[in-house]
Amino acid sequence: MYNSRLDGLTDYPFKRLSTLLVDISPPEGVEPIAMSIGEPQHAVPDLIHAELARHAKDWNKYPPTRGTKSYRVAVTDWLYQRYGLSAGLIDPDKNILPVAGTREALFMAGELIVPPLKNGQIPAVLMPNPFYQVYLGSAVMAGADPIFVPATNENGFIPNFTELDAGLLNRTALAYLCSPANPQGSVATLDQLKATIALARKHDFVVIGDECYSEIYGVDPPPGLLEACDDIGDGLANVLVFNSLSKRSNAPGLRAGFVAGDPDLIEKFQRLRSHASAVQPLPVMAAATALWQDERHVNENRSLYRQKFQDAEEIFGTHFGFSKPAGGFFLWLDVGDSRDATIALWRDGGIKVLPGAYLSRPGTDGVSPGDQYIRVALVHNRVTTESGLARMFEILSKEV
Repeated sequence: MYNSRLDGLTDYPFKRLSTLLVDISPPEGVEPIAMSIGEPQHAVPDLIHAELARHAKDWNKYPPTRGTKSYRVAVTDWLYQRYGLSAGLIDPDKNILPVAGTREALFMAGELIVPPLKNGQIPAVLMPNPFYQVYLGSAVMAGADPIFVPATNENGFIPNFTELDAGLLNRTALAYLCSPANPQGSVATLDQLKATIALARKHDFVVIGDECYSEIYGVDPPPGLLEACDDIGDGLANVLVFNSLSKRSNAPGLRAGFVAGDPDLIEKFQRLRSHASAVQPLPVMAAATALWQDERHVNENRSLYRQKFQDAEEIFGTHFGFSKPAGGFFLWLDVGDSRDATIALWRDGGIKVLPGAYLSRPGTDGVSPGDQYIRVALVHNRVTTESGLARMFEILSKEV
């Protein structure tokens, strides 16, 4: 006896990658480089250690589901500063909820939002294609139809929900939008965000902004959904934004993030999480508070990524569809066949990447938009990254 909805889930991409490479060994004498997973390897800010030590006395206390007031205020202040929001748009007591990283919270969004029926039909959950696996898991386990909306080179790698059929939109409960996008690094414009919000309000669904890569960008700070709401001027209804310290502060192990937006949904989310979710321990929340209040380490972190993207541009030029992404820390390289290229890179160079085929599903035309791409994470130090990219270019040039 088990929940048969689990049968609708695919294996996580990294398990599929392990299966693909299980019988293949990298060359002897070559130091393997894992560029498959987006786990930041830059130095952890020192203030984490100081804050954890300073609040060590609080390990014996249960943390409140709503987190500490100081954490919510720090997040609120950061949102105002980062997006130039109008006074009064965000209330730390009504619009902010701490979460233990965003993966769990993004998954739980389906349980929060998706009803048994929407306008008498099975609800739909929209997501970009390629997509983050958690979006699919959330939809499937909530009993909804996952709808994969193409995010391809033709549309700037940003899904256009406004082109969908009105009948589908009327049964849509939830739409996930990731900007900067994982894996392509594309950034939705303010107008695109505003159009998505207007669509959600017209058809009564919730749009979720997965903005975890918002602080890693090349030139211009990416706009966000809260900024778009502010520009529209009608509050935060139908909108939730998720962000964390994993990428911004190189602290994925801290599991510190937040959800911000629609006050009614935030209140209901708090109620749901009080039954089922872990909350950051108070020392962790204190360290996270300090990180949200500090921009120096973020600027240094961003500078390191910019240097590595400059190195990548010098190595790849315009080959394999390379262009500097507007945000995030991935390359999305056109290699013809993502599985074959992944095998060749591991076999011939000890470079582990992620096939785009494991991040996408076939569309109505039968074509999977990730099949020809590989995702490459530039998360290591500059020397290691440059070495891996040079090795990668040499192998791909022989294969394609």
